Amino acid sequence: MYPLKKGKTTQQAHVGIPEGTFEEEHGRKGFYGKSAHLYHAHAPTGWIRFEGKLRPHLFDLNKIEAPELPVAFLGNNDVKLYVSRRAEPMPYYYRNADGDELIFVHRGKGTIETDFGPLTFEPGDYIVMPRAVTYRILPDTKDNFFLITQSKAEFNPPEKGLLGQHALYDPSVVTTPEPAPHLDDNREWEVWIKVDDEISKVVYPFNPIDVVGWKGDLTVWKVNMRDIRPIMSHRAHLPPSAHTSFITEGAVVCSFLPRPLEQDPQALRVPFFHRNTDYDEFIFYHDGDFFSKDNIKPGYATLHPRGIHHGPHPKALANQGKKTQTDEYAVMLDGLNPIHVLPAGEAAEWKEYWASWKEQK
Repeated sequence: MYPLKKGKTTQQAHVGIPEGTFEEEHGRKGFYGKSAHLYHAHAPTGWIRFEGKLRPHLFDLNKIEAPELPVAFLGNNDVKLYVSRRAEPMPYYYRNADGDELIFVHRGKGTIETDFGPLTFEPGDYIVMPRAVTYRILPDTKDNFFLITQSKAEFNPPEKGLLGQHALYDPSVVTTPEPAPHLDDNREWEVWIKVDDEISKVVYPFNPIDVVGWKGDLTVWKVNMRDIRPIMSHRAHLPPSAHTSFITEGAVVCSFLPRPLEQDPQALRVPFFHRNTDYDEFIFYHDGDFFSKDNIKPGYATLHPRGIHHGPHPKALANQGKKTQTDEYAVMLDGLNPIHVLPAGEAAEWKEYWASWKEQK
């Protein structure tokens, strides 16, 4: 099949949209597969009510209390999303044998002790914790907030192709731990091991973080959001896939960061309407002014399931052109299989989020 063109359209996607129309991208495989651009007479999000379980979701994750073990609020068979609000140093070590973890630090500073050595953490850090690594979080602050994505597969950087190895972030900004002096404190230590979502405990008469050296291509590592350099186009709005930070089986993780907006007066300057037919879209809002949505605050998260449209709120659409750059920091996860709302997520949800696209009279 080759691209066809029928009726009232534009020459190029997201550029020179015909007056009085709303462009929608109907795509496959996220933003990587076949696509069609449909030009509507009305905004595709101009609904007036929903029936059934399919609707967009908004969660205030600040409401989730998780002072001990992380609490899961969304998930499927590939990935599960957790919140941790740990305020005190862990009195035990922890090992997740259920999956690899991508820990995003929303708030808080401190140190993580790991088999490979200690790593300091601060807001904006992505910490990649391979499956079954032993670790312990020691926060220096009380108001801490960690968004944790557990995957049944490894987290890896995306292929950068023609952009070259220094695109998105230079590999030299990646931090890996150095072995620390043996933590021989002459006491018993518990290691809590999570398997099949249940905790087993192993007790040692010594500190299990006793590695004095390591080598290989499997380790804990981190990169901070501030070191990610977004790909930009001054003439056309790029799809979210251009901002991919990590890939894993069944999911893609992207980072939305401050960047100049498109300069071409014909170019769309807000995210385009789309209905991802193969992915559910989760976004966690970390900091800044989230220019495509109204009334979104740090610590909020949205989930837009496949089958229904999502895109800019009416206010954002009307105000495009008034800003010269974005001022937002957010983490997006596109899940290949349907992402389900778990009880902790349901308790933190604003159920009327779907109505926020209604035009204010």
